[in-house]
Amino acid sequence: MKSAIGAKPNQRQTLRSLGLKRINHTVVKEDRPEIRGMVATVPHLVTVEEIS
Repeated sequence: MKSAIGAKPNQRQTLRSLGLKRINHTVVKEDRPEIRGMVATVPHLVTVEEIS
């Protein structure tokens, strides 16, 4: 959703680990505790939606 410019290095690495490279980039991930933890690290930079 937002740019990683100006974010802390660990937050930029978390976005890369999630597969997010650009603003408005979309990825689909499994709902696992590891992924939820990564999203919890950068809640101000991403938007999370559940798909069915």
